[in-house]
Amino acid sequence: MALIHSILMGAVAGMRAMTPLAAVTNAARSGNLPADNGAPRLLANKLASAGMLALAGGELVGDKMNTAPDRIVPAGMVARVATGMIAGAALAPHRQRKLGALLGAGAAVGMAYVTFNLRMRAIARYGQSSTGAVEDAIAVGSAALITQWAAGGAKPRGLRG
Repeated sequence: MALIHSILMGAVAGMRAMTPLAAVTNAARSGNLPADNGAPRLLANKLASAGMLALAGGELVGDKMNTAPDRIVPAGMVARVATGMIAGAALAPHRQRKLGALLGAGAAVGMAYVTFNLRMRAIARYGQSSTGAVEDAIAVGSAALITQWAAGGAKPRGLRG
């Protein structure tokens, strides 16, 4: 069950490449990653956390611009795979960090294509800025909930046992 966090955060990377790293570095810096996690020590660095938050904020702003590239272009996919891998490894138990990285990367690729298709449909109906804002809220909210859940916080209602 511990690897579900890696998969879910990888899915967030499919929507927003930098949001998972911002969430994971913030959790690492504040000591809120799961015990025995696979996170590199660098993620807990204050400068790394601040840098990832700045990059994520820039991505959220840049995504609303008409010149923003599609998320499925090669550079975008490389970024999503990389951040999905890092976040997936960080949320996985230490002994399963390689599997967590693989699952995070795979989920990022799959979700990038799913959300690209959904976003193109939504843009045609509602416009780029409004659909981007909704997607931002989903990505940021999901990343925050996933890191909270991974650290032992409240589980989503459907998964309470």
